[in-house]
Amino acid sequence: MLSPTKHKTRILLVDDDLDMLEALTDGLNEKGFEVAVARSAEAALVRLAEANFDVMVTDLRMTGADGLTLLAQARALNPQLPVIVMTAYSALDTAIEAVRRGAFHYLAKPFRVDELLIFVRRAFEDAQLRREAEVLRHALRVQPGPPGLLGGSAAMQELFRIIDRVAGTSAPVLITGETGTGKTLVASTIHQRSGRASAPLVALNCAALPENLLESELFGHVRGAFSGATSSSAGLFSAADGGSILLDEIGEMAMPLQAKLLHVIERGAVRPIGGTKERPIDVRILAATNRDLEQAVREGRFREDLLYRLNLVVLELPPLRERNGDLPEFIDHFLAKARARYADSPVRNFSRAALERLLAHPWPGNVRELSHTIERLVLLGHGAVIEIEDLPRNFHAPPDSPPAFDAILPMREMQRRYAAWVLEQVDGIRAHAARRLGIDVKTLGRLLGTPEPADVEAKD
Repeated sequence: MLSPTKHKTRILLVDDDLDMLEALTDGLNEKGFEVAVARSAEAALVRLAEANFDVMVTDLRMTGADGLTLLAQARALNPQLPVIVMTAYSALDTAIEAVRRGAFHYLAKPFRVDELLIFVRRAFEDAQLRREAEVLRHALRVQPGPPGLLGGSAAMQELFRIIDRVAGTSAPVLITGETGTGKTLVASTIHQRSGRASAPLVALNCAALPENLLESELFGHVRGAFSGATSSSAGLFSAADGGSILLDEIGEMAMPLQAKLLHVIERGAVRPIGGTKERPIDVRILAATNRDLEQAVREGRFREDLLYRLNLVVLELPPLRERNGDLPEFIDHFLAKARARYADSPVRNFSRAALERLLAHPWPGNVRELSHTIERLVLLGHGAVIEIEDLPRNFHAPPDSPPAFDAILPMREMQRRYAAWVLEQVDGIRAHAARRLGIDVKTLGRLLGTPEPADVEAKD
């Protein structure tokens, strides 16, 4: 319980009934509270502009502006100010509406001063908790490196600064970078450091579903909207209401669906497939892609107006090969993480030669590839120290050594051998090899003389 002797709680009483004001003022003063009074909504707003109050208690029916109007204006001045409303029994519906609009509680007249004291104390304590929570959230926001995000390089430090500035807003954020650079982790960090952290972060990989299923997954559908729709579904935008939605691999979304997404963003409302009514939503948009969306716009594969909506803030995650100085920190982090996960593993460290080979590797799969490589080494390791021979086979030869030739070869055979060597350097992942060579996967298949397999590059 609040002790007024520890904190002189300031209360603003608002009522055009002078007798009511005097009775409540006397009762509250006797309990050690500091009370100011106003006989109209207009006078109360002047008081609120001049001084800070811990709680406001107002009648709903007054001459001039009513209590609902005062409630809205007071919350605009100070959203954290708890407001208790008073009303006659005949106007309980209005009091309930006031609570819906943000009032802390209502009291039906007549009531005893002791009843008011209970709710004044509760309102004050609730406001204190909210202020403490906000201070804590702010303290978390200003950490130099968000939890889970590593890197002391200039590029990463700048990224951390931008995250710190935008996390507490509702601005849309476009996160770009190669596969495996940590785009999903960055999106999660932004959400967790925002005022929406208590609401859901809903993520969807836009490349994982065909267009018709993706539309239903995002916006929902009503029963019978299409074949197989045996029940209604609210959709992920509705599920994320009050929180954030991560549209991963947004560059893979089909053009017709891009138009519908743009409509939802501009309207702030979503209409399920087959439905006739729109539902208002409050969702922060986080999008991620490993594609060049500006190039996609020039090629007619991405809507320019949608890009303008998404790229208010752009976070570009640098590939691991461009921040080699961060590698030792990442290696130590993932080694400790893998050892904790596989406590029976004898692995404790890397030999100097193995560590140098890891540091020299180009890491085309970025942080994800590094994490998986170290986890595999810890899981399968036989000794306390990882040696070069324990590394995956594409690490055994110096990483920049091209395939050797012992005879003059036709150009096609040279291309095939070189393409095969590049593929070996990236653990056999064709999408990575094609990207490093600057060609598409089908062209790589022709160089190798093998048909393109049905594997799909892992998405962030």
